[in-house]
Amino acid sequence: MQIAELAMAYAQSRELSERLCEPLAVEDYVVQSMPDASPTRWHLAHTTWFFETFVLARCETDYRPFNSHYQVLFNSYYNRVGEQFPRSRRGLLTRPTVADVFAYRHAVDERMAHLFGRRTSDESREAARIVELGINHEQQHQELMLTDIKHLFWCNPLWPAYCKWSAHPKTTSRGSLRDPQPPHWTGFDGGIVEIGHAKEAFAFDNEGPRHQVLLQPFHIQQRLVTTGEFLAFMNDGGYRRPELWLSLGWSTVCEQKWTAPLYWIEQDGQWQQFTLHGLRPVQQAEPVCHVSYFEADAFARWSGARLPTEAEWEEAASHIQPETAPHHDHFHPQPVSDDSARLAQLYGEVWQWTASPYTPYPGYVPAAGPLGEYNGKFMCNQYVLRGSSCATPAGHTRPTYRNFFPHDARWQFTEIRLARDPV
Repeated sequence: MQIAELAMAYAQSRELSERLCEPLAVEDYVVQSMPDASPTRWHLAHTTWFFETFVLARCETDYRPFNSHYQVLFNSYYNRVGEQFPRSRRGLLTRPTVADVFAYRHAVDERMAHLFGRRTSDESREAARIVELGINHEQQHQELMLTDIKHLFWCNPLWPAYCKWSAHPKTTSRGSLRDPQPPHWTGFDGGIVEIGHAKEAFAFDNEGPRHQVLLQPFHIQQRLVTTGEFLAFMNDGGYRRPELWLSLGWSTVCEQKWTAPLYWIEQDGQWQQFTLHGLRPVQQAEPVCHVSYFEADAFARWSGARLPTEAEWEEAASHIQPETAPHHDHFHPQPVSDDSARLAQLYGEVWQWTASPYTPYPGYVPAAGPLGEYNGKFMCNQYVLRGSSCATPAGHTRPTYRNFFPHDARWQFTEIRLARDPV
């Protein structure tokens, strides 16, 4: 990417982060709803800390930190950079203020603009690589900002809306205009296939190296599981039948008292779902959302199917061009647009659990230095998700993207796509 293009991409990404904050009141920026989530103010500061720490500190000859305390407060998990303020206590910080954090962002943006202005492509090849990583890092946090705000607002008994609902042509206030037909299954022959990123454009280090995988023949559903289908699982005692669950999953169901996906609440005999637009009735044609790996695996077993491996998912998606932007701008997954046999809803609705644990590809080597901590050290006790969600920023989508979360995580936009072996 040329310097001018990089500077424009940087500016657009930074502007989007602040635009996502426009619906918020200042009180919304500072609260932390659970240890896995972070206050919006922290996301804004941490993404700024990334550029200051990994770009400005390396490239400015007279570098001075904006505030030396920020080096600890907004370091997430980079142990080789220094200490970090405990993640679970980020919501206890009332200072620096929100205004202070915006001042920090704008000061670093000015210094980055100066850096773009005086660097040539020959001088800044390594810096440009880190800036591009930082832009993609900020895009990840833009999605996290939305998921964390949603969880925060869910904890409020007023169930406030982040933004107004913009009616989608496929839905009404009472439900879907047309329930989808039973899903089609698309067959693949398997064999030796290649997966992983080929490095023609940006990718995170965990997406490579590209390598060969032997796949057995398999079938995959052309659309995502709907809330109506998941309701059938619930009504059939899905959350009360231990034979459907992995042992650790059943223990989690019992300990956490799960009876429905996260953000569902039963009122007067009807299921309601909390969204970024507030509380609204469950729409049976929409993709079910906010389910854990355990719930996805149990539903698949109840259905007589299974979850796809990440290699199967990538092979199925490899010949379909990703959308360049989410399908919509109101941050909620939408029903399938048609009932054709082609694969649909791969991107822009919800992240899809796979049966694959998050482990390194053959030949994977973490990057040298502190940035080697970005992905590699989390390759333990996580499962891979593929696709992208309605909260994923435009341009942050590709078939090789490996998202990952623990098996009990539910606050992300996570869903189910079924696979099965040939009959």
